[in-house]
Amino acid sequence: MVGQKAKPQKKKRSAEGTSGFSRIFGDLANKTSQAAGRASAFMLAAGVVLVWAITGPLFGFSDTWQLVINTGTTIVTFLMVFLIQNSQNRDSAAIQVKLDELIRVGAARNSLVGIEHLSDDELEDIRSKCEARAKAEKFGEETVKETSEKARKAAARAAS
Repeated sequence: MVGQKAKPQKKKRSAEGTSGFSRIFGDLANKTSQAAGRASAFMLAAGVVLVWAITGPLFGFSDTWQLVINTGTTIVTFLMVFLIQNSQNRDSAAIQVKLDELIRVGAARNSLVGIEHLSDDELEDIRSKCEARAKAEKFGEETVKETSEKARKAAARAAS
């Protein structure tokens, strides 16, 4: 209608949820998992354990001395599980999208797109059928080779 102001449209979020916290957490998870996988991170962790071990005699191998390393490793492990799982989930989802696209544009069966959402039993059934088809194709290829070889030999005998 003429003269009416258009209503401001709300920003839509993508399926992944690009809220501020999600983006910050994703970035943190990426950077942390990349840093944790470096040799320098391992050396740092080994250095901390070495310092802790060396200080054992200074503290008489006390309960508090043991509690320090136990608490530290528990906290780091607890937090790293979530950060690394987040990175693995995103990597897995990205790979799945790439595979789905290859299936869609390639000679593969499009019915396989999205099978990651099926139950374990359904996936096992599909895997078994794919393996059976692969065995049948292999057998078919071997049969064709044998037949081709026989035909080549027969042609050679006929030509002599």
